[in-house]
Amino acid sequence: MAEMIQNEGEEKKSLSFVEQMVKDDLAEGKNGGRMQTRFPPEPNGYLHIGHAKAIAIDFGLAKKYGGECNLRFDDTNPVKEDTEFIENIEQDIKWLGYDWAHVYYASDYFQELWDFAVWLIKQGRAYVDEQSAEVIAQQKGTTTSPGTNSPYRDRPVEESLKLFEFMNSGKCEPGKMVLRAKIDMAHPNMLFRDPLIYRVLNIPHVKTGDKWNAYPMYDFTHGQCDFLEGVTHSWCTLEFVEHRPLYDLFVGWMKEWLGTLENPQKLGCLENMGNKFADFEGPRQTEFNKLNLNYILLSKRNLRTLVSEGLVNGWDDPRMPTICGFRRRGYSPEGIKNFMEKIGYTKIDALNDMALFESALRDDLNTRALRVSAVLDPVKVVITNYPEGQQEMLTAINNPENEADGTHDVEFSREIWIERDDFMEVAEKKFMRLAPGKEVRLKNAYIIKCDEEHPCDKDADGKVTTIYCTYDPETRSGLPGANRKIKGKTLHWVSCHNAVKAEVRLYERLWKMENPRDELKRLEEEEGIKGADALRQMMNPDNLHILTDCYIEPFAAKLPALSYLQFQRIGYFNVDPDSTPEKPVFNKTVGLKDTWKK
Repeated sequence: MAEMIQNEGEEKKSLSFVEQMVKDDLAEGKNGGRMQTRFPPEPNGYLHIGHAKAIAIDFGLAKKYGGECNLRFDDTNPVKEDTEFIENIEQDIKWLGYDWAHVYYASDYFQELWDFAVWLIKQGRAYVDEQSAEVIAQQKGTTTSPGTNSPYRDRPVEESLKLFEFMNSGKCEPGKMVLRAKIDMAHPNMLFRDPLIYRVLNIPHVKTGDKWNAYPMYDFTHGQCDFLEGVTHSWCTLEFVEHRPLYDLFVGWMKEWLGTLENPQKLGCLENMGNKFADFEGPRQTEFNKLNLNYILLSKRNLRTLVSEGLVNGWDDPRMPTICGFRRRGYSPEGIKNFMEKIGYTKIDALNDMALFESALRDDLNTRALRVSAVLDPVKVVITNYPEGQQEMLTAINNPENEADGTHDVEFSREIWIERDDFMEVAEKKFMRLAPGKEVRLKNAYIIKCDEEHPCDKDADGKVTTIYCTYDPETRSGLPGANRKIKGKTLHWVSCHNAVKAEVRLYERLWKMENPRDELKRLEEEEGIKGADALRQMMNPDNLHILTDCYIEPFAAKLPALSYLQFQRIGYFNVDPDSTPEKPVFNKTVGLKDTWKK
């Protein structure tokens, strides 16, 4: 089994407890020195940024230590599942830079799970209960008082077997019968109080069609699928800590069942292990903290409401915390993974600062984004001593962090666009941009000076429409005169002659409060406001501004969709998939400085 080798001189850092566990298991030769993980999403929605943390550890550690990771869709609830979600999940994983050894589905193991359940009934460890869900819940008891046995708990085995078959016949009404594991109604762990392991849905399945009408519950599916797949390390988030003893119990029962079979290695994917099957000790579940970010709501249920109620423009809306939404907004997979590495994996839940996420993102985008000029709030500058009708081509470096990205041409002309806030008619003393009598440097071009006698024209409302300047022809970038020192700053600009009009979408946080999850709970419990009404009340009214009168240089307008850009002095952007060279559209990814601080 391959392990990471620390390069000489490479900075050493402590490993997470999860990674340390992997190293220890491999060193001890557990499971024959084999490592296998799985990423098990439910295909009932698009993946959000919280899933990226699980993806990074499931796929990342398997790759790092020479193991393999399978993609397994937890498709036990056909009510909410769709092939659209399956396809998007696969796309998101690949975009993050990972690939799976195999694609499996929980439904691949429905027959094995059914046969296992039948064996449990025959063993007296499961029974069919005909009580309503409400009655069963009442009989569970509380954390301080034991539950009450179901009147069906000791029904004859043959009767339960017959009714279990009826549950899958398509003739049993949903909710009329369930199969329960017979464990202990007085157990201190409420999950052990005869949990439901099968329920009736009578809904066709996207993969198995009409074969099954009774479907296994999550707790009866997850661990057994891990076992039948040969998973050695099963990682999940902290809310499953209480589920782990039940997970281990069901896996232990499955080992017993397999011991009664003539050729257990032929079941599921166990045959893939070959001669290592004898060394397989079974999966071990380990929990870590999930990703929580301020100003972000990650509940898939609430994200689905945002989409269905039209509060956002689909799952890939750049305001959504979905992986495809972040991709469209311009987040890089490397930046996301760097952030996951920064926050680490622990057993303590924490609310992470979105500013840290943006910092990790900027660190990565700084190395890959192409530098271009765009003017979002344009005002015209006329350079009065530059020849009318003349244009000249200047050279701009695409990315100072990567020489291989090359250069592109930018046109300079007598009339240019600059940002409106880069000019002040009556300037403060410390204002270092354009003002009457002041000089500034134009990026990749010349030094210009604003006219003192007639600095600008205004419209009837007093708004500046045109600024008048002169240029110093000896100060073009690359000439000796370009080194002349001035007090003014360097401004970005675009030529009026060939600038392309563009749409720029400026995104801010979607929610008004730092912890929308807690606010949503408060609205539901204290004010009785739920669903879309609660989400509307929480939304930041300034979460999106669409600017349609922006100008950008032609080079940027022709870049492919999702290209990473840095608009000079503004921030990081990317090219929206709706963009065309004739009607370019850009999404703001993140500013050059923290934008999430209060």
